[in-house]
Amino acid sequence: MSDVLLVVAAALWGAAAGGALPRAVHRFAVPSGEPWRDLCPGGHPLRGWLGRGRCADCAGEAVPSDAGYVAQTAPGPSYGPNVLPLTAVTALVCAGLAAATGARPELGVWLLMAPVGVLLAAVDLRVKRLPDPLTLPLAAAALALLGAAALLPGHAGRWTTALLGSLALAAGYGVLFLINPGGMGFGDVKLALGAGAALGWYGWPTLLLGTFAGFLLGALYGGALVLARRANRRTAIAFGPFLIAGAYLGVLAGASLA
Repeated sequence: MSDVLLVVAAALWGAAAGGALPRAVHRFAVPSGEPWRDLCPGGHPLRGWLGRGRCADCAGEAVPSDAGYVAQTAPGPSYGPNVLPLTAVTALVCAGLAAATGARPELGVWLLMAPVGVLLAAVDLRVKRLPDPLTLPLAAAALALLGAAALLPGHAGRWTTALLGSLALAAGYGVLFLINPGGMGFGDVKLALGAGAALGWYGWPTLLLGTFAGFLLGALYGGALVLARRANRRTAIAFGPFLIAGAYLGVLAGASLA
């Protein structure tokens, strides 16, 4: 498969995966301590975790009209984030990973991790929460899949550094959490397990680059909010999206140089 076809295929995969995320964002985006949503805004049970943010049951509800109540035929009201940004972002992320990685075995791992990263970023931006059912399985799956990729010919990383990178990055974030719990959530520590595995696959320089990029992006965003007077120095921001974006940039660099 040529490089162009590989990038196109990855983009199509990302578009399909991103288009299925609105329902998951809606269900996971609840404040800390509250159960995951299992109802649409109209009060109907949600079927499954993936899909567009529209309720089929709402579409069949009776609505008032001049002749009484009639069943509406239009789609029910939407919920969750708009599907187009999620589709576009996930497609672009997957296309970038394919362009940087090429047809190496680890590309399959990155393409599976990417939609979960987009989902986590969307949830964290909404409610400043990184759900355990996403962060912990992501880390476990990353290490398991990278272990499988390491057994295949043509891979460009090392599983041992992926494991050590996972532990090292999580330990570093754990120290920051203990020093300043108000500025660093424990969900970020758990997310660092998966991000550290991806970055560590390409070695310690990639791990350092991705970590630095995440903090730099977070600092730039926080500084912009302060300058716009939408926040002050003590305002807490959702750091998960920047951790994920930094890891993404690190993986792109590591894959391109490998």
